[in-house]
Amino acid sequence: MKFQVYKNDGYARYGILSFYNQNIETPLFMSVGTYGAIRSLSIDDLLLTKTQMILSNALHLFLRPGIDIIKLHGDLHNFMNWHGPILTDSGGFQIFSLSKFCSIIEKGVYFKNPINGKVLFFTPELSIDTQCYLNSDIVMVFDECINSFSSFREVKKSTEMSLRWALRSKYRFEFKKNKNALFGIIQGGIYKSLRTFSINELLQLNFDGYAIGGLSVGEPKEIMYNLLKYICCNLPLDKPRYLMGVGKPEDIIEAVRCGVDMFDCVIPTRHARNGSLFTTFGVINIRNKKYKTDISVLDKTCKCYTCMNYTRSYLHHLFRCRETLSYKLNSIHNLYYYQSLMCDIRNSIQNNTFDDFCYDFYKNIKINKHFK
Repeated sequence: MKFQVYKNDGYARYGILSFYNQNIETPLFMSVGTYGAIRSLSIDDLLLTKTQMILSNALHLFLRPGIDIIKLHGDLHNFMNWHGPILTDSGGFQIFSLSKFCSIIEKGVYFKNPINGKVLFFTPELSIDTQCYLNSDIVMVFDECINSFSSFREVKKSTEMSLRWALRSKYRFEFKKNKNALFGIIQGGIYKSLRTFSINELLQLNFDGYAIGGLSVGEPKEIMYNLLKYICCNLPLDKPRYLMGVGKPEDIIEAVRCGVDMFDCVIPTRHARNGSLFTTFGVINIRNKKYKTDISVLDKTCKCYTCMNYTRSYLHHLFRCRETLSYKLNSIHNLYYYQSLMCDIRNSIQNNTFDDFCYDFYKNIKINKHFK
């Protein structure tokens, strides 16, 4: 993987991630396919959304179907028939999301398998081995994601252990002689001193890129944005910056303003399955009764397959009937909206009009707060 920044507008950056013969423009949004699939969508459907890159989860794929099954196909790309780049989450976030079912020690984490209830011991080395077998284009170090309301002492202890795990992850990655990219993950909660400590230690290991973890887990927006600006100002200019798990459109815009290059989140597809659809003028809850007789298109500015072929009335009908087609059409639209948003962001950075783009975005969705 190679990365180059070609244009700046303030702290916002337009760049190119190069994987072999594929060039991916940044800032980018990765569609989330935890189990090697974007729920309800085929790869052909996904291509309609103009998705450049996807994210899958190493721990979940390790549990099901298992690495042996995926190796029968060669790698994860062949298994799911996706030939674009893939980033795999290491499984560290599951320490946070499955905290009631795991126990952490220095060597690794004991998980209660959510599928069969058996105990699984997952380590940084096993996480790296799994991601190497998957042939992930970007491999993530194994870390601990901690609650943002944890005490300084708790976050310090967690951050120090995550750094030791990062070193073990890098050693294992180099031992495997993997030619793909390895990203470190910056932790430290809401404490700037711990974020600085994490950054300085990770920079000494010279990762291919740097992810920002442990944000958007309950802290106020102002704190998140201030931390993002502080973190990005202390990262190398020539390495990609990835904000993990943050995905509301306004959060993406403010993170780009701080200098972030990469994003992922389940919001567009999860919201789609719940009937919440993103448009140029705000979120539409298609389940609402008022759309039953609304024969207009979902978003007149959108060129996605859904908006080009179906009315709000039809989408309301599908959702009310719980037709699986509802999940598909809604997901196509939301992912297309996100990819169009990223494309507009990239174009505005290249044209030095990013601030104007932000102003128009907030004006259209009628949000008055504009964090800077």
